[in-house]
Amino acid sequence: MRWRVRLGYPVAIVFLVLARPIPHSIVAGGIVAAFGLLVRGAASGHLRKDEQLATTGPYASTRNPLYLGSAFLAAGFIIAGDSWRAGLIVGIYFAVFYYAVIRDEEADLRKRFGAAFEEYAARTPVFFPGFRTHKEGAPPGKTSANVFSWAQYRRNREYQALLGTIAGLVVVWLRMWIRTRFGY
Repeated sequence: MRWRVRLGYPVAIVFLVLARPIPHSIVAGGIVAAFGLLVRGAASGHLRKDEQLATTGPYASTRNPLYLGSAFLAAGFIIAGDSWRAGLIVGIYFAVFYYAVIRDEEADLRKRFGAAFEEYAARTPVFFPGFRTHKEGAPPGKTSANVFSWAQYRRNREYQALLGTIAGLVVVWLRMWIRTRFGY
């Protein structure tokens, strides 16, 4: 899955070339992207990588809240770009690579957590959230396992997604400025 990042750069360049952003599309896309950041941020405050199986917070509704948040980020940029061609490229890239990433990560979690992951997977949707209350397997009361942690958010370096999103929206805004100023 190292190709995901390597291929992401040319996809971003093609997106910018094809993008036709306008102020309204950038604002609307920014709002959708902000929701994606909220989802990712909430998930990262519950995720203790390589320590325990995350099943609380957003992980109680979907097994992949980080990727769900990333989908909203991608949708935000698709909207901001205001080009169906650019959006199609980003959408295909996201669907192909994230499907494979989710499949690989779940295989790893099955190996590492065995029956605990199988029970979790049986009651929690892969991607699109389920909003049923999951009592079984959820830790009772407020413990460090089921309370959002800013320290964990920082340890997971989720602030990088915020900084990247801001930088990306600035680049989309510059693309709009170049297009309106120079006609390209």
